[in-house]
Amino acid sequence: MTDSSAAPGPEFDGHALPVPQVEPINLDTPLKQALGAAKASALGKAFGFQTVSDLLSHYPRDYADREVLRPLAQLTAGANITVIADIVSAREKRMSSRPGTIVEVVISDGGDEFILTFFGKNSQQWRLDQLRPGLRGSFSGKVSTYQGQSQLANPSYKTFESEEEEARDDPAVRLRHKPLIPIYAATAVETSWNLQTLIDQVLRRVGTLPDPVPQDLRVEHGLLDHTQAIRWIHSPDKTEQWMAAQETLRFTEAWVLQCALMQRHSLARERRTRPRVPTPGGYLERFDAALPFVLTVDQEICAVEIATDMARSGPMNRLLQGEVGSGKTVVALRAMLAVADSGGQTALLAPTEVLAGQHLRSITTLLGPDLAAELMPTLLTGKLPVAQKRKALLRTVSGQSRIVIGTHALLSDTVTFFDLGLIVIDEQHRFGVDQRETLRLKGAEPPHVLVMTATPIPRTIAMTVFGDLDVSTIRMLPAGRQGITSIVVPLADHPTWFQRIWTKLAEELALNRQAFVVCPAISPAEVEEGADAEAPPPSEDDPKIPLANVETVHERLRGFAPLAGYRIEALHGRMTSDEKDRIMRSFAAGEIDVLVATTVIEVGVDVPNASAMVVLDADRFGVSQLHQLRGRVGRGGVPGLCLLVTNSRKGSPSRQRIGDVAATLDGFVLAELDLALRREGNVLGDLQSGDGSKLRFLRVAVDGDMIAEVRQAAYHLVTGDPGIRTNPALRAAIARRLNESERSWLNKG
Repeated sequence: MTDSSAAPGPEFDGHALPVPQVEPINLDTPLKQALGAAKASALGKAFGFQTVSDLLSHYPRDYADREVLRPLAQLTAGANITVIADIVSAREKRMSSRPGTIVEVVISDGGDEFILTFFGKNSQQWRLDQLRPGLRGSFSGKVSTYQGQSQLANPSYKTFESEEEEARDDPAVRLRHKPLIPIYAATAVETSWNLQTLIDQVLRRVGTLPDPVPQDLRVEHGLLDHTQAIRWIHSPDKTEQWMAAQETLRFTEAWVLQCALMQRHSLARERRTRPRVPTPGGYLERFDAALPFVLTVDQEICAVEIATDMARSGPMNRLLQGEVGSGKTVVALRAMLAVADSGGQTALLAPTEVLAGQHLRSITTLLGPDLAAELMPTLLTGKLPVAQKRKALLRTVSGQSRIVIGTHALLSDTVTFFDLGLIVIDEQHRFGVDQRETLRLKGAEPPHVLVMTATPIPRTIAMTVFGDLDVSTIRMLPAGRQGITSIVVPLADHPTWFQRIWTKLAEELALNRQAFVVCPAISPAEVEEGADAEAPPPSEDDPKIPLANVETVHERLRGFAPLAGYRIEALHGRMTSDEKDRIMRSFAAGEIDVLVATTVIEVGVDVPNASAMVVLDADRFGVSQLHQLRGRVGRGGVPGLCLLVTNSRKGSPSRQRIGDVAATLDGFVLAELDLALRREGNVLGDLQSGDGSKLRFLRVAVDGDMIAEVRQAAYHLVTGDPGIRTNPALRAAIARRLNESERSWLNKG
């Protein structure tokens, strides 16, 4: 479709014109072959599409009715949009600052109006002829703002009058001249109707599409066949058709994904490795005998599940999830000791140097001096001094160190293990499949794998994202925890409460306790990386004020009279690893009273004497981040206090979210809330594979029952046919659904 007049062609008399014979195509046909090199290249640059399947999987994000105008008041600056509207007026005027003309067109949805502007070097009378008042059409472009008014500058457009003219000339256009117009996610170059045209061309050349869903499942759930679903999703005659297509494609997406995860799980279990069983009188037995506390029931159950897995000849692949402070480390350490009893080593992979250092200290403390001297826990990070790194590498390759703790440095080619028997990955959502696989290949035999997270995972996420892992859960907290009181401090309602925050902090310090103050930014010009990655965007009604930052807050607190005499230090991600480690050691030793920090203290920091936390600009953090941060206090024998400070206004989504966090300490409840607020986003990409494997129609926040049912059916199919050889269409769909690294993972099985 173009925005200029076309020369008239032969009239369509209502009879079918001869259709030239073209080579049939299928889902795996390259777009270069299906559409030509130029169009394929443009689609590749705009969207990354390479095959017919890629293009047909670009489903409409909405549908526009030719008879229903779309609201213009909802358009936001920066968005690429396509709207249906009426032309109210059009005029051309000379530009005052340079040669050329501007055509200003006003479009309307029947109430609100919107401006289109077109710039040209010469007269644009031809455009005025096309965009006549009274015509209706679709308009596509990027919303911008000029002199406080929203507009589309040089948008693409198509009037319905010009469509009718095309339909007389081209029977293909006539066939797609339907009441509903699919609206696609588009770019300024590749407009929604360009995509519609290209998809229509492809649909006319593909025949019957192979259906990955078995017929019995399709009939049981009242689904369309795959061919009909694809045709109706892109070219429906009525609303009921695209809704039925969406339902079918949602089920298909769940089916293909669950079968892929089940296949991965099945292939992993087919591998063979050495069972790791503790020996009588060995490290594990000595550790248990000296343990100064009793494990909770949940810890005992998880320990048995892990021990049972590791005693098998197939490698363990298990997720250990538990509340903040629930005692996952001691459970994981028992597994490490069972491996050490068999002469093997454990690699513990942590996402940050602060957390890796914390793990080293806590594991060394738990082991006690004798076991620590024999097992020699070793830290290996990228920023270690050369001499220390050389010593750590030697201990690792010789097997002298039975527990090696590190960051991404463990993935380096220079790191070699003597006998890698267990991989423990902490805060595993920060690592992808590729990184897990890189570490796994460092074992002479496939090592057992235990991944841990302190962010409780909703059931549907566990099924959808971690379907290849068995799940162990610790819900109970160890005895002696005093709990945490969480209070929202709404500065928008009570600005004078800001001073009271620091007075309350001083009261906690006067009891010989320690405190955290958390900020989303390092300095006025630098937000801590990942600080607000999980938070929804601020509400429009919330005030626009500078973010609290470590440098400014640190300086002000040092000059605040009630805190005079207390030792206040700063900690953030821009510091060197040595600086961060020195400060964390000093804080743990009680040599620092107040730590003003960013989210670098979000996980793994364990200072029992820390009783209070102030989170400034709490609305800039997500639900799970706030819960993780709050978990840094109340870890000892004294109760914790968490002040969630916000400038959000009463009734805003931000304020509601913070209030919900303050209302409960149950991380599993908050995980469900977080899922409902954020939906799942790029579930596979963010949490598992690290690529762009986005869900399209499947919504794990609402489709849990269907996912569970599909998972059961997938289990039965894959158990009887791990290679999925009896369903070629499903096998091909899995190959298309997974990226290269995921396919490689399956192949390595």
